[in-house]
Formats: sequence, structure tokens, C-alpha cells
Amino acid sequence: MLDSSPLELYVKKFSDYDPVISAHVIETMEIEESAEVFKSIPAEISKTIFENLQNEYAARLLESLPDEKAVEIIRNMDPLKVSLIVSLCSVELKDKIAENLTEKQKREIGELLVYPKDSVGYMMSPVFLALRDDLRISDAVSKIKLMAEQETMPLSYLYVVDADFRLRGVLSMRDLLIGDPRRKLSDVMIKDVFYLNAFMDVEDAASIVSKQKYFAAPIVDNNQKLVGIVNTSQLFSDMQEEYSADIQTIFGVDSEERPFSSMLYSLKKRLPWLNVNLVTAFLAGAVVAMFESTIAQITVLAVFLPIVASQGGNGGAQSLAVVMRGLVMREISKGDFPKLLWKEARLGFINGLIIGAVTALAAYIWQGDAMLGFVVGLAMIVNLIIAGLSGAMIPIGLKSLGFDPAQSSMIILTTVTDVVGFASFLGLATIFFGLTV
Repeated sequence: MLDSSPLELYVKKFSDYDPVISAHVIETMEIEESAEVFKSIPAEISKTIFENLQNEYAARLLESLPDEKAVEIIRNMDPLKVSLIVSLCSVELKDKIAENLTEKQKREIGELLVYPKDSVGYMMSPVFLALRDDLRISDAVSKIKLMAEQETMPLSYLYVVDADFRLRGVLSMRDLLIGDPRRKLSDVMIKDVFYLNAFMDVEDAASIVSKQKYFAAPIVDNNQKLVGIVNTSQLFSDMQEEYSADIQTIFGVDSEERPFSSMLYSLKKRLPWLNVNLVTAFLAGAVVAMFESTIAQITVLAVFLPIVASQGGNGGAQSLAVVMRGLVMREISKGDFPKLLWKEARLGFINGLIIGAVTALAAYIWQGDAMLGFVVGLAMIVNLIIAGLSGAMIPIGLKSLGFDPAQSSMIILTTVTDVVGFASFLGLATIFFGLTV
């Protein structure tokens, strides 16, 4: 072990009650020295200091620690900070850490590491320089000089964060150089800082950035915590690659398929889902066949079948789009599922009442049959309620089963709305017109 240096003694002395200052001191030390210090610091204190280190420095330090110590520190840290540090570690260390985490921790960290492919978070870099707002200018300048010497740290923009790592401002190098060394960064930072949300769509982000003159932008999560930076030129160049993936997947087409993919590849990716769609189409046809005698007795019912089914499909698609986006953006947790389903059921009922009333009136004016209008309107209410519920339940169910929520959701939804639409309309007609199946 290295002989204790004054800096090591300082860290050990003050880490108990001021881990932030200790973290700043640690970053002035060589990695080997820091590793020796952490070997003798309790895990709880080590964890707190690690959460205040720059991501790249923390990753390098983690690589230098014994595996047991590294795992011990990571296991107790905030999942967001872990995800940022681990993303910079070697594959070997990542695997070692993963082996020693609980399933819950792995799931939480995994979700933070994997952003949607069409999001800003997917292309951001976790390597950036962020300084605490309570740091003095003199300390900040010293730290910036040291970081510039020891690491490949981007120093184009210097961001200011609070104790919870929430973005509070951006620093001007001019203000740092000419400012009173005793003043805090919170006094000289630019508070009106431009930033992007990690879950923002690439297209939307590119549109916003195009109106600015920055060559890099800070990225924050939904809690306003700074999680990375993105190069604006990279944002523009990568934007178009992610346009079609979800659209293709939701309709049963592989997201990797391109216009000039080989015939065999396209056939292999499309044919299975077309066969699934064929089976579901036969299922809907079987429902209609059950009411063949009803249609034979009142042939005008056949005219309204596609109207009821298509409205259900449209209502379900609206619900599906909203829920899909919520899942991708992590706006929906498991505890929100009942509330979400209740909301979609009520929305379907209200839409059904309004659309059903309009359809019933149109049917009455067209055919001059009040009972027919009533049946059509009632079937519309039933189908839109089920469509709204299905649009929410299908992606949620696929996610719960471990599948991609976008995977051919529209094929399943269309089947549900067709079957329910046909069955409700023809079943209600059979009942209210006193017919026999």
C-alpha cells in the first residue's frame, strides 16, 4: 500500500460529514492513490463520495478497485448514478457487477441504461463536467485545470448542478476567470440554460436545436437530473435512422428491414405475422358466420358491420398510441395500470355515447328504423369501451411478458376490435329484433 499522503488523510478525516468536499479532493489525486484510500473507507461513506464524483473519473476508479469493493460500492448507490458510471466501464467489470446485483437492481439499472432508439438519451454521452453550485470559483478553476490535464473531459460547456445533481445552470469561462474567487458558482452561473430531455424524440430535439447556436446540449431525465450531453451535429446526422423502426414493428414488420433488403429476408420477417393475421381474420369471420341467419333475415346489418368495426379499430389505435408512448417514455409504472385502464374505459364510454348517438341518428335517417339505430349506437358504445381497454392492455401485457410492447400490437388490436364489434352488433341485433341464431 502507498504511504498515506496529506490528501488521503484529509479525505479519511472529512468523508464522514462532508462527502462532497471529499469527492473534490479525491479527483485531485491519481487513480492509484484514490483506490488505496477507498480500500480503507467504509462502504456507506464510499458510496456517498462516489455519487459526487465525475462519471469518467468514477468509472476509472472503479476499474482500479478490487472487484469485491467495487461491487460493494455500486450495490448501495443510486441507480441513475450507477447507470452513468457503469456505461463507461469495461465489459468484464459490468458482468462482475451484474452478477452481484439483485434482480430488482439489475432491472432498474438496465432500464436506465437502455433509452428508446429514437430518443436523445440513446445517442448522448455520459462524459461531461458538472460542478456543484456551492463550489467557490477558486476551487472550480483549480478543479477544471486538473480535470483538463488528467482526463479526456469535454470542457466546451461547464454545467452547474445542485446536491441532487439537478441541472441548475451553465458556466461562462469568462465569468470564472474574472470573477471574485470567493464567490460561489451559483452567483455567477447562467441560470437560463438550454437543455433537452433524455426521452425527447430525436426529430423534435433536432427541430429545437436547429433554432439554437450551441454545438452541444445538456441532457436531463424527467427529474431534471443531468445525465449526459449530446453533440448537436451528431443529433442531426443520426436523426433519420430512427424514423421508421416503431412504425414497422407495430404493423408486424421487422424494424431492421429496409426497402432493398433481400427478398428472402423480407419474406422471413413478414410471412409469420401475415399468417398470424390470417388466423385472426378467420376468427373474426367465424364470429360473423355464427350470426349468418341473423344477417339473412335483416340484410341491412351487413352494411353497418364495417362501420362498427372500423370505429372500434380507430378508437383502439388512439389508446394504443398514447400508451405505447407512455411505456417508451417510462411515464407509466405498474402501479399506474389500474388507473390507466379505468381512464381508458371511461374515455371509451364517453366516445361511444357521442359516436354511437351520431351513428344511431344517421342509421335512422338513412334506413328509417329507430330500433336499427338504437342497436348500432349501443354496439358502438360496447366496441369503443373494449377498444380503449384493449389499446391499453395489449402493450402493457406484452411488456409484462417480456416482449417488445410495439411488437405487432396493431394486428392483435384489430382482431379484438373486429371480433367484439361483429359479436356485439350482431348479438344485440339478434336480441332486440327477436331473431334466432
